Amino acid sequence: MVEKDYMLYGTKILNLKTQEIGLLICLWENKFADKTVDFATCVDKIGKRYNIELDNIRGFEDDFEK
Repeated sequence: MVEKDYMLYGTKILNLKTQEIGLLICLWENKFADKTVDFATCVDKIGKRYNIELDNIRGFEDDFEK
């Protein structure tokens, strides 16, 4: 069973592949035959859930609030 970390639940993220904003649901490790890759489960602005490598997202902060 995959252990999921929900500590950052609800963090606003930027998907570096699509340049779209989304929300982080959880972090987890995907264990392949020869290595382990960190993944995140996220949701996009229309509510579609997707899994993405952690290297392909980053935290996002609105400049509007400043």
